[in-house]
Amino acid sequence: MSLEDSAAIVTGASSGIGEATAHELASRGARVALASRSEERLAGIAADLETKYGVETLVVPTDVRDEAAVDDLIETVVDAFGGLDVLVNNAGLGRGDGVADLSTDDYRAMMDTNVDGVFFATRAALPHLRESDGNLVFVGSFAGQYPRPGNPVYAATKWWVRGFAHSVEGRAGPDGVGVTVVNPSEVRTEFGGDDGESFAERFEPGEVSEPEEIADAIGFAAAQDHSTVHEIDVYRRDKFEGW
Repeated sequence: MSLEDSAAIVTGASSGIGEATAHELASRGARVALASRSEERLAGIAADLETKYGVETLVVPTDVRDEAAVDDLIETVVDAFGGLDVLVNNAGLGRGDGVADLSTDDYRAMMDTNVDGVFFATRAALPHLRESDGNLVFVGSFAGQYPRPGNPVYAATKWWVRGFAHSVEGRAGPDGVGVTVVNPSEVRTEFGGDDGESFAERFEPGEVSEPEEIADAIGFAAAQDHSTVHEIDVYRRDKFEGW
């Protein structure tokens, strides 16, 4: 399904699922605004999108933890693209371990990014998505559906994302907004690398999902123009072994 000339924002677009999603949306014809804290990496990705797909791009360095910066992101994109059709709430992080060993700084970093950042972006984007009958996509997690004893706080943030998304769906759906949650299990990205081994280092190709697989699900949801894709789970095939 085409997204020709649609205006899309991807948060956390500088690597992993976010970067793959930017490629997926651009391949469907969307104009793509890329948001993250890393302006240099975003600029390189934007150049790749323009060269490969011939689409318009916009680089908007943004820390989603900063309410004013998120408001500026949405306003900048709407002004540049003439509206907004898709928001992909992808920015997120996981840090630390169990509750007893988790520092307050790591706790606040996860809450500020995974919860507050998602709220700020959703709040700012919703009026424009209502105007366009657009799509709002949240990158959730397996950890937001099943207990994750290894990092309860990260899991709690993703349970919040899922509950928030579906509650927004109930309110915004009648106004024409499609709302989707995409739940990956492990994905071979840089995620998890702040405190040690990342998933890209831990897993060999083929052992877990690749970013492009998640991006494909996001693209499918973002391209809906009538129905809403309520939720998509993309798990590695052996995820439930031994349960």
